[in-house]
Amino acid sequence: MADTLIHHHDELHSSGSDLLKDIVIGMSDGLTVPFALAAGLSGAVDNTSLIVIAGLAEIAAGSIAMGLGGYLAGQTEMDHYKAELRREYDEVERVPEREKEEVREFFEGLGLSTEVQAKAVEELTRDKDNWVNFMMKHELGLDKPDEKRARKSAFNIGMSYIVGGLVPLFPYFFLSDAFQGLKISAVITLICLFIFGYFKSKMTGVPAITGALKVMLIGAVAAAAAFSIAKMIEGI
Repeated sequence: MADTLIHHHDELHSSGSDLLKDIVIGMSDGLTVPFALAAGLSGAVDNTSLIVIAGLAEIAAGSIAMGLGGYLAGQTEMDHYKAELRREYDEVERVPEREKEEVREFFEGLGLSTEVQAKAVEELTRDKDNWVNFMMKHELGLDKPDEKRARKSAFNIGMSYIVGGLVPLFPYFFLSDAFQGLKISAVITLICLFIFGYFKSKMTGVPAITGALKVMLIGAVAAAAAFSIAKMIEGI
């Protein structure tokens, strides 16, 4: 019963970590790229409708691209696991003694006595599936990925990108002056970037305030660069 509860806890922890990682990936680009695009367009045009249309188009394209990237990454992880799983089954069939020796060496590394090592190897290698799963976990360091991980990742990253991307565009929906929209957008987006950077840093163990300021600075520099370039091109 205890083993079942521990296993269930591990699954929840893994699932939660994957979700947070996807949100971080999607929100990070979702807040920054549309913000820079809107800032650049604000430096070149005074038509907020055009900025909104271009921003929404970018969000649609960006969320699809990011979602596909997440899907391919998840699918690659699963394909790699399956390839290694097939290889381990093949080795257990072809060279069982060598594989048993690798299991024994693992138990030896735990400090078990020679007698206990032999008994543990005998017990473990009776079931081929358990044997292979043990080798995948402790020899290769691979846990079985969630079969639905690729689809979940694509959805989570894509939706996070959309949510993040709508933040800098929000003021332009209600204002007709592009520069005024940019000022409000900058305030809202930089605050959101700071908050996002703060929690991202807390999760990754980076000093929270420092990490938050770095994330906010990256967004500010990207938007300022886009705005300045647009102004320069407009003046040519």
